[in-house]
Amino acid sequence: MERTLAQTAKQLGISRNELIRRMREKELLNERNLPRYPTRDREYLRIKEGKWYHPTSGMQYSESTRVKQAGIPWLAERLALQLQTPPEDKRYAA
Repeated sequence: MERTLAQTAKQLGISRNELIRRMREKELLNERNLPRYPTRDREYLRIKEGKWYHPTSGMQYSESTRVKQAGIPWLAERLALQLQTPPEDKRYAA
C-alpha cells in the first residue's frame, strides 16, 4: 500500500506542510516535492507519474511522491517523529 504525503503526515501526527518542510531539511525531497534520491530511497519512496488529456491544452503530465508501507517507520525515524498507533480494528470483535 502506498500513501500520499498528506496521508503519511496524518499517520505521523503532523500537517502535510510540516512533513514536506522536515523532509526537505533532511534532503529527502527536492524543490518539486519529489524524492531527491529516488534510487537510494526506492524501498521507501517512489514517484507516481500521471497524465490526462485536456481538451484545450492537450496532454497534461504530473508527478507526485508516494510513500511505501516500509517508508512510514523509516520516515518517523529519519524525522524523529512518534508513529501514531492506528485505532483498534473492531470489525472482527465477537
